[in-house]
Amino acid sequence: MTSWQFVRVFAGVAILLSLALGLPRSPIFVNEWWLAFTVFVGLNLLQSGLTKWCFLETLLRKLGMRPGA
Repeated sequence: MTSWQFVRVFAGVAILLSLALGLPRSPIFVNEWWLAFTVFVGLNLLQSGLTKWCFLETLLRKLGMRPGA
């Protein structure tokens, strides 16, 4: 898996998990403040799409994960 693929998978899992933890009708509801994490991930995706820079991808590359094409 390349770094850009991992970033997208991580973002998708983070969004789905934070929605499950933040929506009151969810069976694993914890607190509505988990929805703020959903907003954070969405804003980071928007920022990386506009600037073509992603902190997580930079970190993964420094840890040795191969970059994508």
